[in-house]
Amino acid sequence: MKNIYEIAKKANISEEFVIPYGLDKCKIDLSIEKSLSSKSNGKLVLVTAITPTKAGEGKTTTSIALADGLNKIGIPALLCLREPSLGPVFGIKGGATGGGKASVVPIDDINLHFTGDMHALTSSINLISAIIDNHIYQGNELRIDSNRIVWKRALDMNDRALRSVTVSQNDKKATPRNDEFVITVASELMAILCLSTSKEDFKNRINEIVIAYDFDGKPVRLRQLRISNAIMKLMNAAFNPNLVQTMEGNPCLMHGGPFANIAHGCNSLIATRLALKLSPIVVTEAGFGADLGAEKFLDIACRVGEVVPDAVVMVATIRALKMHGGQAFEDLTNENVEALKLGVSNLKQHMDNMAKYHVPAVVCINHFSSDTEKETEFLKKWCTEQGFKVCFCDAFEKGAEGAVELAHTVDDLLKTTKTNYSPIYKLDDSIKNKIETICKEIYRAGKVEYSDLALKQIVEYEKLGFSSSYICIAKTPQSFTDDAKVLGAPQGFTITIREVRLSAGAKFIVPLTGSIMTMPGLPKIPAAVKMEDAD
Repeated sequence: MKNIYEIAKKANISEEFVIPYGLDKCKIDLSIEKSLSSKSNGKLVLVTAITPTKAGEGKTTTSIALADGLNKIGIPALLCLREPSLGPVFGIKGGATGGGKASVVPIDDINLHFTGDMHALTSSINLISAIIDNHIYQGNELRIDSNRIVWKRALDMNDRALRSVTVSQNDKKATPRNDEFVITVASELMAILCLSTSKEDFKNRINEIVIAYDFDGKPVRLRQLRISNAIMKLMNAAFNPNLVQTMEGNPCLMHGGPFANIAHGCNSLIATRLALKLSPIVVTEAGFGADLGAEKFLDIACRVGEVVPDAVVMVATIRALKMHGGQAFEDLTNENVEALKLGVSNLKQHMDNMAKYHVPAVVCINHFSSDTEKETEFLKKWCTEQGFKVCFCDAFEKGAEGAVELAHTVDDLLKTTKTNYSPIYKLDDSIKNKIETICKEIYRAGKVEYSDLALKQIVEYEKLGFSSSYICIAKTPQSFTDDAKVLGAPQGFTITIREVRLSAGAKFIVPLTGSIMTMPGLPKIPAAVKMEDAD
C-alpha cells in the first residue's frame, strides 16, 4: 500500500486537509469544500446490478475495477463507496471491499472498526433512546405516550433476538414497554448522515426527527429533547469522509453505509459532492439490485444532493443470469444456454427501468472462468439485438488490465451520449401514488395492497404534512417481488405494504413490504464461523 498522503495527492487533496488514521487511511477535513466551491462538477457514473443471487454479481468489485480501469487508460477517476456493516461481514455476505485484484485496502480495517463512524452512529442512536426513556422516568414533561415511541435502538450486527425486546423492567418507577432494535445501517440517523449536505444540514434534520407521539397524538420531535448538540459532539469526526486506496493505488472515498433493501443504499452525499469537485469522473455504487439501490439513488439521493447522473453501469454475470433462468446453483459451472436465454429477462427488465430515468446505460458482464464460449457469444448477440452496449470485465483476476474494455466503453458513453435524467415520481404527488409508481413502474407489480395499519399510517402522515416526502421502500433484494423465492422478471403480481414508517429527518417515508426485517438474522453457518474453519 502507498502512504495515504500520496493517495490524497493523487485525489487532488492537499496535505492540510488530511487527518491521518495511521499510514494507510485518513479522513478529509470538510473545510476543503471552501477551496473547491468555484470548481465545476465532474461526471457521475452509477454502478448497479441485476437482481442478486447466490451466484454473485460483483457490483463493488466492478465499481473498483472501473475506477482502476479509467486511471489505467489515463483518465483520472475517483471512487465513492459505502462503508461495510458488521452485519453482512459476520453474516452471509462477508466483507464489502470488492474481490481479488479489484479490492480496496486495508481490507480488515475497512470491514471492521475502520475510523469509528459506525460506533459514532450507534452511540448517537442509543443516546436518543436512553434520553427518551429517562425523560419518561423523570416525570415525562413532554407527555410522551410510551406505547407510541417510534425511535428504535440499534446495533451494527445481525441479531434476530433483538427484533422484539422489553425495556424498563424490574423498576417500579419506570414504565415497561415493548421495543425493538434495528441494524445501525438501516437506521434513520444513517440515512440522515448520508443525505445531509453539511454539518448544519445534519443538525437541522436530526432536530426534525419524530421520536414519538404524545397522549394527544401529536408528534414529539428530537429538538424537544434538547440533545442535538450532544449528538453533534458524538458525530463530529464521522462527518469527515474517509480516504482509502484500491490495490492499484487509486483513491477511494468511503463514507456512510445504509442498506439498500431497508434504507436508501448510497454512500454519503458529502463524499459524492466532494468527489465531483476533485475529479473529472466519479464512480459510485448503490446497494443490491437496480430496483432498490439505483431507484433510491436516482429518485432520492440525486434530488436531495442536486447531482446529475451521467451514466449507469449494469453489472451481471452469466452465472446469475442462468440462475434467473432456472438453473440450480450447484450446476452453474455447466453450460446451459437455454437457462441463459430465459434469465436475460431479468437483465432486460432492469435495463428498461433505467431507460425510464433517461440516463444512458451499459451492460457489464463480470467474467467467471466457468463462462463458456457459446454462453458468452449468445449474451453478446442478445445485448446487441436489444440495443444495449455491452462489455466484459475480468478485473478479479487481472486487476485494472481486466477492466480496460469497461473503462473505454464507459468513457465512450460519457463522450457520445448525453444524460436527460429525470426521476420517475413527483414529490408533490400523494404518498400512495408515489408508492404505486415505484411498485408498478420499477418492480412491475400489477397491484399494491395495503394492510389496515399501513392505510391508517398514510392518512396520519398526510394529515401531519408529510405528503411531499420521498419514498424509500423496504423490500427483499432477491426478487422484483416481495417474495425472495421468485426469480427472473415477474410482472403483474401483487405486492403488500404491511406497515409504513416515517423518517421525518431523512425526509422520506418507509413502506415495509412482505416479510422484510429491519434487524437481519444470521444464517445457519455465519461468515464468523467460516472464519474459524478457514483458520
